[in-house]
Amino acid sequence: MRIIRFPEKKDWNEILQRPVFKTEDIDRVVMEVLDNVRNNGNKALIQYTSKFDGVDLTEIQVSGKEIKGAASYIDDDLKKSIEIAKNNIEKFHNSQKTETKIIETTQGVKCWQKAVAIEKVGLYIPGGTAPLFSTVLMLGIPAVIAGCKEIVLCTPPGKTGAINPAVLYSADLIGITKIFKIGGIQAIGAMAYGTETIPKVYKIFGPGNQYVTAAKQIVSRSEVAIDMPAGPSEVAVMADGSGNPAFIAGDLLSQAEHGIDSQVILITNKESIIYPVLKELEIQLNNLPRKEIAGKSLKNSKIILVNTEDEMIEWVNEYAPEHLIISMKNYAEIAEKIVNAGSVFLGNYSPESAGDYASGTNHTLPTYGFARVYNGTNLDDYVKKITFQEISKEGLQNLGPVIEKMAEAEYLIAHKNAVSLRLKNLKGG
Repeated sequence: MRIIRFPEKKDWNEILQRPVFKTEDIDRVVMEVLDNVRNNGNKALIQYTSKFDGVDLTEIQVSGKEIKGAASYIDDDLKKSIEIAKNNIEKFHNSQKTETKIIETTQGVKCWQKAVAIEKVGLYIPGGTAPLFSTVLMLGIPAVIAGCKEIVLCTPPGKTGAINPAVLYSADLIGITKIFKIGGIQAIGAMAYGTETIPKVYKIFGPGNQYVTAAKQIVSRSEVAIDMPAGPSEVAVMADGSGNPAFIAGDLLSQAEHGIDSQVILITNKESIIYPVLKELEIQLNNLPRKEIAGKSLKNSKIILVNTEDEMIEWVNEYAPEHLIISMKNYAEIAEKIVNAGSVFLGNYSPESAGDYASGTNHTLPTYGFARVYNGTNLDDYVKKITFQEISKEGLQNLGPVIEKMAEAEYLIAHKNAVSLRLKNLKGG
């Protein structure tokens, strides 16, 4: 990791840059794949699965037998862990339900808002370098709670052509049965346009690499809605002298191992913690099965030393990290001043991994600074809110003259007439 000491304000933007990739090349590839999927359906899906995943598919959809059989390949301890995580995620997302409240804005004028589930949603579950069955829970549970009628799940197959059994078990546990062995750009295209086998959906959820993120953004221009720009993983750790170097290193590596395009940042006002963290990073990295991936990620990563806590807060709010860990003595006070972050973890005993798996919060979060304007996935993302109003005769008599006056001032006389006709009727004219 690159150590940057007491940087000047004019250099902040450059220091906070995420890893940059040639977007022109990415967009060209993405557009080519999307066009092929739109025009050729399943044929294109099979072609690209062979090209990108090295798998020659005979069937795109996972059969019911495969889904039910997945449980036999999973040990009981993992099943129990998945079930506990499921229960916690359900509790947290169930708490996000809102009651319909009828508000009388003027006497005789009642207005209310009702949450209605998006009928068809698509869930993208990454699986290139790790089978993210936890993402099945994170995306699927709120879809089920919201009441989405059709839930389509796409995930890339392994080299044998099968889906990881933990992914299938997690999907079956929450009641998702439309599962397809398709990943990458082609999966986004299939859910956006529909094919002979995969239904077209109204909104696509799920994280992915640069290509998947680009594909989601492109199809969102005209075909479907998307949850957010969720790309490569990232974490920022704020630490003072009370931070535990081993814990901090563990948290940094937990995101670095996601992929070579992940980025991790340590921001501290205590130089004394830097080298103990670097030493722990070296020790822990050498013991990781994915040390090559994590090591490459660390090359994109930084340790930033500043003078004060206020500077640390300013840095974090400017960076707007996907995950933020506050390993500081006064973490509660610091947390109140954070305005840009996807998900925040407080104190030395709140590892980011808890949010990734089982605490209950959602791990699908905005990256690349989009935490300035986006929130992480929650129940509201799976519904749209329809407003209703009911106006009585008395209500129209009370509010009608206001509407007439405003409509006339905007030169929209038909709007005025729609009210005037009713008022005249009420007067018996």
